[in-house]
This record gives sequence, C-alpha cells and structure tokens, in this order.
Amino acid sequence: MAEQKQESAENFRYFVRIANTDLDGNKHILLSLGKIKGINIMFANAVCRMAGVDIMKKTGTLSDDEVKRIEEVLKDPAKHRIPAWLFNRRKDPETGESGHLMTSNLIFTHENDIKKMKKIRSYKGQRHASGHPVRGQRTKSNFRKNKGKVSLGVKKKAGASAGKG
Repeated sequence: MAEQKQESAENFRYFVRIANTDLDGNKHILLSLGKIKGINIMFANAVCRMAGVDIMKKTGTLSDDEVKRIEEVLKDPAKHRIPAWLFNRRKDPETGESGHLMTSNLIFTHENDIKKMKKIRSYKGQRHASGHPVRGQRTKSNFRKNKGKVSLGVKKKAGASAGKG
C-alpha cells in the first residue's frame, strides 16, 4: 500500500493536457473535464464511463493510456455509444447530423450561427444585431448598459421651483 502511494506521488502531474486544455491535476477527473469548453458534468461522466476511468480519480494520477482513451472518446463520442441527447450540436442545419463540439470549434460555430441569423434577418438575428435580449427577457429594468445613456426619472425645468403650490 505504501509503495502504491509513493509510486503515484512520483507519477503525479500538476497539469494534464486533454483536448488542448490544461487541466488541474489536484481535482477529480469528472470536475476537471468540466473545465473544457463545451463539456459539462453529465457529458464528462459519460466520457469517463465509456473510457473506463474512475470518476473520483485525481487528474494528476491518470496514466498516459487513460488520457489517450479519454481523448479518443472525446474525439468521436457517437462511436463510443454516448447517447445523442447529450451532444451540444443535435441535427446540425448544414449536415443534419448530431455531433459534439468543443473548445475553438464550439466558439467558431456559435459565431457563425449568429452571423447567419443576422444575415437572413430572423427575429433572433435582429435582436442580436441591435444588442437587445434574444430569449424574451424583460427590458424595462434590465439591459440598460447596452442601450447607452438613457436617463431615468423626471427632469425639472430650469425656471421651476419646488415647494410652491
């Protein structure tokens, strides 16, 4: 038992690189994978299960083989039997297929979707272009910072005096 702890202390890495992201070696792999853009806790749980990695294992103690298995599952989750309802890009408008996007691919695709909505002048595209909330939020009290200097309240006239009446 003492040999295993000493061996794991020697092989411990403070940073583990998965999917072009540096992950903290002191955290559990389930929480560390959540730091990658496009991966939430539920998807990270499914990835760990399909890769055969214990979710409570510290990221710094992962072997190279385990890291490689996790990266393989992240590259093609459909091939490793992760259900499509966990993907963040279901029924892509261009290809019609479901997939899961991460890191810079997710950012690029999201920006292109917004540009496309603006180009076709959809309602959501117009709201994006004008800087208003897109999903039906209130605008009376919120989102003032995007509207510029809008004065609230009542201004008094220059010659008017208070108290007469």
